[in-house]
Amino acid sequence: MSIQLAVKLPESLADELDRLVSEGTFASRSDAVRHAVEVLVRAEDRGRIDRAFAEGFARHPDTATEIADATRLAVESIEDEPWERWW
Repeated sequence: MSIQLAVKLPESLADELDRLVSEGTFASRSDAVRHAVEVLVRAEDRGRIDRAFAEGFARHPDTATEIADATRLAVESIEDEPWERWW
């Protein structure tokens, strides 16, 4: 189901929207606006998730032991790689 919305835009922005449609970037103004709203909603969702992770890490920060273990494992995994000499 779709809902029709009336949106007022400054003339300069509407002109840019029309340019994108005329260049074939979007099939119509509606398609362009729909795409823009989807991008905005996804960005806001990612921001909300990022903030939740940051709040969680702030409440439960890594311990020195966990950081040391992660560093050790990273170094070991790099050392285990069969690197080819490039020089």
